[in-house]
Amino acid sequence: MDFNQMLIDVTGEIDGFMYTYILLILLVAAGIYFTCRTKFVQIHYIKDMFVHITEKKHDDGDKTLNSFQAMMVSTASRVGTGNIAGVATAVATGGPGAVFWMWAMSLVGAATAFIESTLAQIFKVRKPEGGFLGGPAYYIQQGLGKRWAGVLFSVLLILCFAFGFNGLQAYNAVSSFIPYFAGENGEADPAIAIAAGLILVIMTAAVIFGGTKRISVFSSVLVPIMALVYIALAFFIVFTNLDQMPAVFAFIFASAFDFQSIFGGFAGSCVMLGIKRGLYSNEAGMGSAPNAAATASVSHPVKQGLIQSLSVYIDTLLLCTCSAMIVMVFYVQQPELAASLNGIPLVQLAIQNSVGDLGMHLITFAIWCFAYTSLLGNYFYAEGNFLFITKNRAALFVFRVVCCLMIFYGATNSFDLAWNLADIFMGFMAMLNLVAIFLLGKWALSALDDYTRQRKQGLDPVFVADQIEGLPKTECWHVGADELSAPGHETLGSVMADVVADATRPMEEEKLV
Repeated sequence: MDFNQMLIDVTGEIDGFMYTYILLILLVAAGIYFTCRTKFVQIHYIKDMFVHITEKKHDDGDKTLNSFQAMMVSTASRVGTGNIAGVATAVATGGPGAVFWMWAMSLVGAATAFIESTLAQIFKVRKPEGGFLGGPAYYIQQGLGKRWAGVLFSVLLILCFAFGFNGLQAYNAVSSFIPYFAGENGEADPAIAIAAGLILVIMTAAVIFGGTKRISVFSSVLVPIMALVYIALAFFIVFTNLDQMPAVFAFIFASAFDFQSIFGGFAGSCVMLGIKRGLYSNEAGMGSAPNAAATASVSHPVKQGLIQSLSVYIDTLLLCTCSAMIVMVFYVQQPELAASLNGIPLVQLAIQNSVGDLGMHLITFAIWCFAYTSLLGNYFYAEGNFLFITKNRAALFVFRVVCCLMIFYGATNSFDLAWNLADIFMGFMAMLNLVAIFLLGKWALSALDDYTRQRKQGLDPVFVADQIEGLPKTECWHVGADELSAPGHETLGSVMADVVADATRPMEEEKLV
């Protein structure tokens, strides 16, 4: 047995154990718990999610991001090749029932995403050059007072996103060339893999050395365009195969509730594959999206929490469903050929089967765009956490170079090892984050209560940390801070200031007497 195969076997065992005995319980428990505690916030406040997307920045600084830009950064990471390759892999490995369990996880996971993103806003910090930083590392340090745990999370996130996920995105981008330039082993031709890897490195370096503002601008343009193109292609395939849809949904639900098959091989079942690929795709509870959520300039933390819940829906209920329908139509029409494929090539041939060669060329381009924007979004998360550990500029430069090298390595990596490493790093990250939000979730719930109260009063909610009794010290959100002096919120800011003044005035008068 060669060393690479040994790595695949060992990481596969670790991967299976984590998701079968630990993460399944934590993810489902967190989703159900926060769904109940927030009174189904992911459903009750759907209208508010759409309202806040178009909200202007609360802070007019050049370095800050508005709600839409922050959501696009998180969506750039969420909406990647995982929406294509991840769904195809789940269906090919675990069966069509995996699609149902991905849907189920997104519904309960949206509540978890709300909690973690709201916490990221509450405990965000200002960057010296302008803009905000935040995420699990920051709310672990400030909310729990455990910097060592925050550093540990940052290290896990860097391993997961800069090395694991970015290697996987690069591999998936290169694998899109398999139908064109397949090598003898069925993988991409080595020369093509090297050339494609170099192109990805150059394109990524051009943006990441330009700063996170450039990443957000680039993502806010390319992500929506390619997502719309992909959705339009999927809808075309569905509507031209409407007669196949009853068989497609029957196939999905029959597999999802085939309990004899599920419990006969649980680690590789549709339930486990659905949860793993769902988590990899929408990242709810993983602790990644809060890093983007914290950068938004909003008047109330709950606003960005709601927007990040919407991002989970966009990712899984919309884009992953598009991939599932494309693949399932192929499964119904050509089951033997579909069963012999996996990952990106499965989706490409499924599209070719429905719309011809032009469709396959289009999806190859889309895969590249999704992979590229994911590389940028993933790097955005990694850099924010690297700066949590150290703000040394020379170290940051070296870090950026290493991230680019890992992209090149991933482009020539093996399929099984790439998925195993990404799953393991993601699992450790998610476990630490889920423990943290279980402990800190009460502050997000208090913020939600504050938001709900102001909305019932007909106000545009503005958050003041001093109004939340017992809330650990935060850097932002205090009366007199510049969060309350943004255009359009002077009246509400002054109202909040008056509330605090009125509350303290009797005490001051008593002292005078």
